[in-house]
Amino acid sequence: MTIVESIILGAVQGLTEFLPVSSSGHLQIAKALLGVEIEENLAFDTTLHAATVLSTIVILWPEIKRLVVGLFSRHFNEEQAYILKILLSMIPIGIVGFTLKDYIDAMLSSPYILSIVGAMLLLTAALLSFAYYARPRQKENISYRDAFIIGLAQAVAAMPGLSRSGSTIATGLLLGNKKEAMAHFSFLMVLAPILGEMLLNIVKGEVVFASIGVVPMIAGFVSAFVVGCLACKFMIDIVKRGKLIWFAVYCALAGVVAIISNFI
Repeated sequence: MTIVESIILGAVQGLTEFLPVSSSGHLQIAKALLGVEIEENLAFDTTLHAATVLSTIVILWPEIKRLVVGLFSRHFNEEQAYILKILLSMIPIGIVGFTLKDYIDAMLSSPYILSIVGAMLLLTAALLSFAYYARPRQKENISYRDAFIIGLAQAVAAMPGLSRSGSTIATGLLLGNKKEAMAHFSFLMVLAPILGEMLLNIVKGEVVFASIGVVPMIAGFVSAFVVGCLACKFMIDIVKRGKLIWFAVYCALAGVVAIISNFI
C-alpha cells in the first residue's frame, strides 16, 4: 500500500465515521476501488478508527471534560451515572472483540467481502428506515437497560458494512430516546473499545508495521484525524437534524452497487 492510498483511505474513514453509513464498509469499498490488499486489515482499520476517535475527543472535549470532572465527585451524580451506562454499553463489543476478532479479520480478507458489505449496508438501510418511521414515546434519559441494548447493537455492528453509529442511533431511537442524546451517546460509547484495540495493536506493532509499513500507517492515521476533526462537528449536526431516511436511501444504493461490483 502506498502513502497516497493510505491518505485516501484515511480521508474516507474521517468523512464516513460520523454518518450512519458504515465507515468500515466504505473502507472495504475504497480498498477494492484502489486495488489495495492488506495482510493486517483489522489492525489498519482499527488504527484509522482510533484517529477518528481522537478527533471525536477534540470536538467533544467540553462534554468529556464535564464527565471526567463529575466522575471524581464524592456524591453519585448524573455524570457518574452516564459513565456507568457507557461502561455497560461496552460489555457486548468487548466480548465480540475477544472472541470473534480473528473471524472478523478473516472476513475482511474474503474474496466475497464486497457482497458481505453490500448485504450489511442493505440491513443498515432497513434499520434506519424502521427507526425513521417508528414513533415510540420519547423519554428524557437513556436508561441502563437501553444502554446495554444499544451496546448489543454496537456489537452486532462489528460486521463490516453494518453501520455502528446507524445501528446504535437507530436502536436508541426505537427505544424512545431523543436523536441529539443518541448522537452524543453513540459517539462517546465507542471511545474506550477502539482506543483499547489500538493499544493492543501497538503492543504487537512489529507485525502490523512489517505488513503495512510505518509511514503508510502514520499517513493514514494523520489523514483520518485531520479530516475527522474538520468533519466531526458538521457531521454530528447532520445526524442530529438530518432525516435518517436519506441515509437509508444512500446505504441501500451503496449496498446494491457493492454486491453487483463483486460479480463484475
